[in-house]
Amino acid sequence: MTREVRTLPALAAGPVEMPFAIASWSEDFARDTTWNEHSHPFHELLWNERGVSTAVVGARVWTITPALGLWMSAGTLHSGSAIAGTRCRAGFIGFDAVSSISPVPVGVEITPLLRLLLARLADARLPAGSRAVTEAMVLDVLAPSPHELLLHMPTSGLLRPIADAVRDDPGDQRTLSDWARELGVSARTITRAFTAETGTSFARWVAAVRAQHAVALLGRGWETDAVAEEVGYRSVSAFGVAFRRVTGLTPGTFRTG
Repeated sequence: MTREVRTLPALAAGPVEMPFAIASWSEDFARDTTWNEHSHPFHELLWNERGVSTAVVGARVWTITPALGLWMSAGTLHSGSAIAGTRCRAGFIGFDAVSSISPVPVGVEITPLLRLLLARLADARLPAGSRAVTEAMVLDVLAPSPHELLLHMPTSGLLRPIADAVRDDPGDQRTLSDWARELGVSARTITRAFTAETGTSFARWVAAVRAQHAVALLGRGWETDAVAEEVGYRSVSAFGVAFRRVTGLTPGTFRTG
C-alpha cells in the first residue's frame, strides 16, 4: 500500500474567520499518511477515535491515541503521520477564543467527559446556546496531562546510531555498557549525552521508544503478549509495569480489535 503525502502551508497565529469557537474535524485514513511541516492560525486539540498518529515538533515526537491527545498552540510548526485504519479527530480552537493552555505542545488526557463534550460539538445542528455552553465546558476541563507519549530525539553524531537502532528495533537488548563498547566511549559519556540531549536517562528513553511502538501495535489490534515480546520484554507483567510507568495507563487502554 502506497503512503499518501499531504502538503499544508505554514500560517502564522492570529484571528481567522471560523464557523464556531471550536470547529470539529475528523477523517478516516485508508492508508498510511504523512503531513509536511506546517502550522495553523488557530489552536488545535488532536486525538483519535481509533488508531494511532504522531506529531513532530523539532526533535520531539508525540504519539496521539484515543486516550491521549495533544494540544498544539496556534502557529506551531509541526509535521505528522497517521497509520492506515486511524480515525483522526481534532478541535480547531479560535486564536481569540481562548488563551493557550500551553505555549508548547502538551499531552491532554481524553477523559470520558471531554470526549462526550467534543462529540457534541461535532454536531453542526447544535443550537447556538447549547454550543456556547458546551464550548465553555470544554475549555474549562481542558488541561495538560501529567502523562504523554513524548519522545525527545537525540541529534548528536554520538547518540544518533543508538537512537536509530532502538527506533528500528525497540526490542534491541543492547545495554548502555554494550553501546559504550561498540562506540568506543565510556558509559558515563553516553549517560551525560542522553541527559543533555533528551532530558532523561538512556533506560527511560528506551522505555519511551518501546511504549510508543507498543501503542502503535496495540492500535493495529496486536495481542498484548505479542506486543510485549516485540518490544523487548520477557513477560507481559514486566511490559505492563514499564508501560504504565511511561503512560500512566494500561496497555489494554490502547488495544483495538
